[in-house]
Amino acid sequence: MQPLIYLECFVKAAESGSFSAAARLLAITPAAVSKNVARLEAALGVRLFQRSTRKLTLTEGGEHFLRQISAALTTLSDAVNDVSEQDRQPAGTLRVSMGQAFGRGYMVPLLDEFLQRYPAIVPDWRFENRQVDLIGEGFDAGIGGGLDLKPGMVARELGRIHIVAVASASYMANKQQPRDPSELSAFDGIVRRASHTGRINQYSLRNAAGDTATAELRPRIIFDDPEAICQAALMGLGVALLPMPFAMPWLQNGALERVLPGWSADVGPVSLYYPAKKLLPARTRVFVDFVIEQFRDRDFARLIQSNGSSAALSAVRQH
Repeated sequence: MQPLIYLECFVKAAESGSFSAAARLLAITPAAVSKNVARLEAALGVRLFQRSTRKLTLTEGGEHFLRQISAALTTLSDAVNDVSEQDRQPAGTLRVSMGQAFGRGYMVPLLDEFLQRYPAIVPDWRFENRQVDLIGEGFDAGIGGGLDLKPGMVARELGRIHIVAVASASYMANKQQPRDPSELSAFDGIVRRASHTGRINQYSLRNAAGDTATAELRPRIIFDDPEAICQAALMGLGVALLPMPFAMPWLQNGALERVLPGWSADVGPVSLYYPAKKLLPARTRVFVDFVIEQFRDRDFARLIQSNGSSAALSAVRQH
């Protein structure tokens, strides 16, 4: 049987498309990855990759070999890691991807307690507003909404996000409150352009009676970042449609107020994503359990609905 590191280098290089990317995932040098793959090819007597200066592609033999060993290698690696961690605390680098504002507002405040429980774990968290390939980029977990659930991934829902219309009291002063979403067209709109489509987001709002109507904001400012939209609303520049996780702190302290209370749009869940491995590394397993526990105890799911309470917000943001 070939050394485990040879097989790991081959699989990571095949999945990521380059020796450099595989090296980053395995925390070794690109030269070491290339050498280990060459040794594996020599031992098997089969060329696994077609190499060029521009890209790395699998040969037919390489594709066949990858299909045969990929799942088995994952199981073997996880079993080795699980046995080695049984008699000691969870340890190692915990790589997690999450949205910038969400991570700062709702995950960083949990770090103190997490590190007290698991002092041997080193969080390596990436705060970025983009779609990530958790497996391909070597993340242990990810937190966000709207991620494609690829084969081999598990999603644990933390709550459903509601979009609400908000504005500052100074902006709404001396203005007549709208009666339904169509009347938002009378106000300056701070609207969001979706970074992945380039289109301005449109929302259909619903009330408790089940009535639906399109929020017809008149664009006055267009941003592609919800934090910038929130800041502009705080400055009194118009009405914004914001996810409750962004809006709730400012609703609580009175800096923003609801426009059209009772109307909101459910835009889907925010979830915790991680590989669907039978044997997760201990650091990932305890992180998943910790996040689920903390968000449940702080009533996060109710917080990010359109009727989320101030008390719930205070609980989830406490250390």
